[in-house]
Amino acid sequence: MQDKIQDPHQKALSINLDPSIYGTIAEIGAGQETARWFFRAGGAAGTIAKTISAYDMQYSDAIYGSSPRYVCRERLHAMLDHEYKLLLERLSSSRGEETKFFAFANTVAARSYANNTDGHGWLGIRFQSKPKEAPSQIDVHVNLHGKNNVQDQETLGILGLNLIYGAMNYHADPLAMLPTLTDNLFPEIMEVDMLDCSGPAFENADNRLIALKLVEYGLSSAVMFTPDGHVAQVADSLWKKSVLVERSRFRPPTKLTMNLLDCACAKFEKDTDLDPQTVIVLSEMTLKNLTGEEGSEIDMQDFLARADILCALGKNVLISNYGEYYRLAQYLFRYTSSPIALAMGLPSLREIFDEKYYEALPGGILESFGRLFKHDLRLYVCPELDPKTSAPVSVESMQVAPHLQHLYAYLLENGFVKNLNSVDEKCLSIHSDQVLKQIQNGDPEWEKVVPTQVVNMIKEKGLFNWRK
Repeated sequence: MQDKIQDPHQKALSINLDPSIYGTIAEIGAGQETARWFFRAGGAAGTIAKTISAYDMQYSDAIYGSSPRYVCRERLHAMLDHEYKLLLERLSSSRGEETKFFAFANTVAARSYANNTDGHGWLGIRFQSKPKEAPSQIDVHVNLHGKNNVQDQETLGILGLNLIYGAMNYHADPLAMLPTLTDNLFPEIMEVDMLDCSGPAFENADNRLIALKLVEYGLSSAVMFTPDGHVAQVADSLWKKSVLVERSRFRPPTKLTMNLLDCACAKFEKDTDLDPQTVIVLSEMTLKNLTGEEGSEIDMQDFLARADILCALGKNVLISNYGEYYRLAQYLFRYTSSPIALAMGLPSLREIFDEKYYEALPGGILESFGRLFKHDLRLYVCPELDPKTSAPVSVESMQVAPHLQHLYAYLLENGFVKNLNSVDEKCLSIHSDQVLKQIQNGDPEWEKVVPTQVVNMIKEKGLFNWRK
């Protein structure tokens, strides 16, 4: 791997001067901004076999096939399929022995005069890490926050260049590649919310770790992967869906964790008369949930243990850096106008009423609640047991600060906060911290309060420092 280069001119020139790298660049939606860097650097004839930009839909369909949506992952794949296949057909016999071929493509909806909203796009590269090798691929989805079309064009050009350079130089260590994607870019103008690697160059890569690092490095605010462990694009997954989220550390998921979620889902569907097929359930972990003590690094193996369990339970997993619930709600409302619900216990509800979390907001707790309940959102709250009497404490009997009592009463009366009294009362005595200690201390009592499937996984893989 070369010494780290950050300057885009130097990146483009280093690729142009490498005689083993040769390929095609196809760009639709924001000009030929990626290709332009190679031409500006000089020596592009040593890198580029062809550049193309088919803006007209009929022309584009004639080349890549018809598509109901032009800015989508399927369209990106059609572009990469066509360009890479053509490259091999025409050049493999003449220079395939010493050349690492690549096809780069993007399909983008940038800010324009007709569409004065934030843009987004798909970028991808199919490439060989060594001559004659089967191709590998990186798919990227980016949200664009530029103030004008020119700014989006510049962002896409640099991001595309960074992706090509990263694929060619950092494929052996994709986690090291991630920070290089934002060289000479700023989080205020772009967000990478999905990156998926596949192929022989990434045999040892775990896309769930890559997704986590996108959030940890600040490239994205949230990422998602599905029960099969594949990274998903949040906007596509939530489009026209109603969303139910349970936030937890899931270390490990207990019978209370799962029962709470099942009960919340059933009540959510009943209250809103929703078709279960239109509801997506997310098990969410924040970066804070994934760290041990304040400021400590995330234990990657511990994260994968939790991810493996949730995926085995059939759950969609969301990783976010939204500590405050109102910020999570705002994020979800970006992608769906359908109802949203949050499932939680009383301790989480008490945190929502803790004013220290809103000191940075000009409107304090009132502003946070305005953002949280701005659209169709409700909280389903599980009761807890009183530590002194062991009697159930519900949302109706929970106490808040005296000056917030009328605000709390308003939320209860208008159905923003709902009591989840269908949760199995026998599960209310389960505390995940205690369960984790039992697992680590070899106390078999934990097996009684954790789902059987989870018990088996913990034992088979020795998760969470399990002791016999």
